[in-house]
Amino acid sequence: MKEIRQILRAYDIACQKGQRVALATVVHVDGSSYRGPGARMLVSEDGTLTGAISGGCLEGDALRKALMAIAEQRPLLATYDTSDDEDAIFGMGLGCNGIIRILIEPINTNDDANPIELLRKAADTREPSVIVTFFSLDDKWNPLQGTYLLMKNNKMVVKSGALPLSIDIFLHDINKTLEHKHTYLVKYNISTTSSNHKELTAIFEYLAPDISLVIAGAGNDVFPLIDMAEVLGWQITLIDGRPAYATASRFPSCHLIVADADKALHEVLLDDRTAVVLMTHNYQYDKSLLNSLLSENRVPYIGMLGPKKKKHSMLTELREAGAHWQEEALIHLYSPMGLNIGAETPEEIALSVIAEIKAIFARRDGGSLRDYPGKIHNRNDEIVISDNKQFIG
Repeated sequence: MKEIRQILRAYDIACQKGQRVALATVVHVDGSSYRGPGARMLVSEDGTLTGAISGGCLEGDALRKALMAIAEQRPLLATYDTSDDEDAIFGMGLGCNGIIRILIEPINTNDDANPIELLRKAADTREPSVIVTFFSLDDKWNPLQGTYLLMKNNKMVVKSGALPLSIDIFLHDINKTLEHKHTYLVKYNISTTSSNHKELTAIFEYLAPDISLVIAGAGNDVFPLIDMAEVLGWQITLIDGRPAYATASRFPSCHLIVADADKALHEVLLDDRTAVVLMTHNYQYDKSLLNSLLSENRVPYIGMLGPKKKKHSMLTELREAGAHWQEEALIHLYSPMGLNIGAETPEEIALSVIAEIKAIFARRDGGSLRDYPGKIHNRNDEIVISDNKQFIG
């Protein structure tokens, strides 16, 4: 969501200046590419670029096409074949060898449900959402192309104007995307006349909330962890029982909670996008938080600083004191926390912890890509062909 928030800020600035804008979105990748479907870039008519759709090789030409889309006020699908000698210039320096399709759509700032505003609604919640964008592989100027709707909290927000298809047709695909937490491509057969059938492809993009990092501890060793989480755009909450340590002057970017261990978590939203790290260097405080986290069993990552002996002692003491939790809750306990990279300094430890958290939420094991047998990225591995037909016009 960090890049989306940057785009939202740039959009607001452009609107204040009275500038027109276009949104470029990677909607389909066949082969290798630096960015995958859902990567976005906002283009203002003064040439300002916010976000990225590649490692830098496509932005220049995409800018030119975006200015064209703004001038003509109609969407277009730009296709870059970095495996083609004629398009090789776009892949120079990156080793790209694939086809990247980018939908460029001018933004109607008078529409409260334009693509940018749909992204804003997705970014302002802790709930997952699905945003649906249509594009045509047959006609790059197809007027039906565009980002049309957002689904979150079982509520649908729809862009002004007629949809390319009836909502009932693709509601199943929206629910499938939410259920599997995965982005899908779906091809629909549509008809402009009784005899003219064309395909329209939709990308059902799964948008997960930002990772929420809850840090228990206000010692100096948490600063590198906070810095790295900030770079990634994670939401950061800091918990400590010492008001002299947990201050806004020391931690200006964090939501601060100063409370005893038995009350601290009452003020924290714990969900399946939350990671909690215990590093107060206060054995009893950490143990109390650990008991609460295991009992509630709501977060996928509980990390604890210190050796394995510390973990075993805490769990034994909690059990002897009558604490109860589901045994599967221990699957989410990572102690000692962090990947095995030989970390020694606070900065190195923070790096190993941040990497481990990222791997857990990405459902990866955190090993070397060299040894990974599959693709680096799982991008639109499943393409569903729909037999639904609808007459347009």
